[in-house]
Amino acid sequence: MSHQQDYRGNENGGQRIDASNWLPITASRNAKWYYSAFHNVTAVVGAGILGLPYAMSQTGWFSGSVVLVLSWLITFYSFWQLVEMHEMVPGKRFDRYPELGQHCFGPKLGYWVVMPQQLAVQVATGIVYGVTGGKSLKKCFELIWPAWGDYRTTYFILFFVCLQFVISQAPNFNSLKGVSLLAAIMSIGYAAIAFFASTIQGVHHREGVSYGVRSPTVSGQVFDFLNGCGTIAFAFAGHSVSLEIQATIPSTAEKPSKYAMWKGVVVAYVVVAVCYGTVSVAGYWAYGKHVEDDVLISLMRPAWLIALANFMVFVHVIGSYQVFAMPVFDQIEQYLVEERGLAPGRPLRIICRSIYVAAIGFVSISVPFFGGLLGLFGGLFFASTSYFMPCIMWLVTQKPKKMSFHWTASWISIVLGFLLAVLSPIGGAHTIIVAFKTYSFFS
Repeated sequence: MSHQQDYRGNENGGQRIDASNWLPITASRNAKWYYSAFHNVTAVVGAGILGLPYAMSQTGWFSGSVVLVLSWLITFYSFWQLVEMHEMVPGKRFDRYPELGQHCFGPKLGYWVVMPQQLAVQVATGIVYGVTGGKSLKKCFELIWPAWGDYRTTYFILFFVCLQFVISQAPNFNSLKGVSLLAAIMSIGYAAIAFFASTIQGVHHREGVSYGVRSPTVSGQVFDFLNGCGTIAFAFAGHSVSLEIQATIPSTAEKPSKYAMWKGVVVAYVVVAVCYGTVSVAGYWAYGKHVEDDVLISLMRPAWLIALANFMVFVHVIGSYQVFAMPVFDQIEQYLVEERGLAPGRPLRIICRSIYVAAIGFVSISVPFFGGLLGLFGGLFFASTSYFMPCIMWLVTQKPKKMSFHWTASWISIVLGFLLAVLSPIGGAHTIIVAFKTYSFFS
């Protein structure tokens, strides 16, 4: 019996099972370009936008604006690189981020370099969205029925997790198109409310607003700046699901999938530019250095409008959680079916997906520090998959001429992204450590 490599690059004797027609990423390839737009808006315009005014308060007007604009430019460019590399080998599609890594760095090294980073992004996003969903739902209830404010945040996160148990049984990416469309509409809706409500607040109640640094010590200011950079990085997370979204789009030699995918990405990034710019500036302008790590928590009037915005966030993160979880489900199910020989079917999906949702929910309940988590995860994991890993892959496979545009742009992105990955988690960890001093578990 011949030996062959499994999808992880390991030698595997015997016949390998091909479950591509059942796995959630590759089971359906009939997506339209606007499905890509839904998924990308849902993935990119995430709850991280609510932390941008807080990030501006940590970095300052000038530095924060520079970091935000640079992040938009770098990640827009690296997104284009991923879309182009999806089918750079004639007749082959790199349907998953690790598969592209294997082509660039070798079957075994490529898988183990890329897969843990992508998985970390998706798990981290699930944790943060669990926290966000619970806190937003609690805020919504507090504003409409104040008596609900006495209930612990834990119960609201638990309700969010229970909903995910049900929605997580969607068979594949394309089956989420309705959920993604609703989530994308919600993200634009709460961004608009955050902008207009902050602007109105700033116009009428801006007395005493200060734009000075949050921390009285130099070391605290440094930690805040690093955490702010990580928070901004977290807001550009869509790259970790880019190839998986593109894999759902049909492709022919005459009409490759990259054209439809890129159209969806452009729509998403136009929305990103408008939403991120308006919310970050208006939120910081209205509240200054006292803005909360979730800007909607700072907004108090009118109560019905802020309650609506928080409910929109809750609905959005339900859908966005699924967009980031689907590649994880794909990884788990691919391993269990193709490597462990388990029979593909509904029982397998119910068990493995429910275990994943329960594990993510437990962590969300245990560590609900929205601001610190954004900074820690944003730099530690997101900088790699969104800022510099696509550029490294581009240099390895395309080999652009030295000092050419793509060579220069890629190296600038790599250097800045690496600095972000190394430094910003320090600020996020510091924020969490400070919060731990006054925190009791499951509160």
